[in-house]
Amino acid sequence: MDDAVELADMIAQLRAELSRAMTAGDDSDLRFRAEQVELELTVGIERTNEPGVKVRFWVFDAGVAAKRSSTVTQRLTLTLQPVHADLPDEPALISGAELTGED
Repeated sequence: MDDAVELADMIAQLRAELSRAMTAGDDSDLRFRAEQVELELTVGIERTNEPGVKVRFWVFDAGVAAKRSSTVTQRLTLTLQPVHADLPDEPALISGAELTGED
């Protein structure tokens, strides 16, 4: 599925981006508490019939998913709670450069 990303890879990329934003905000006066990250995804489910049956979840761009006639897609909502591995009870703080037009 060339136009899709595995769910685990998408979450790994999200984790890397959030980590990068946290590091970029270490010296910032303004930081944001990441209490929840809510994702709404269009996923396709692929099941192999080989030994050791495996199920894979593929994440699609909404426009691409609408064009795929051979794949059954479902909408999936995930709510993630970001935490530090070494301080799981402390809030994760995220900051980054101000975007144009952001107040």
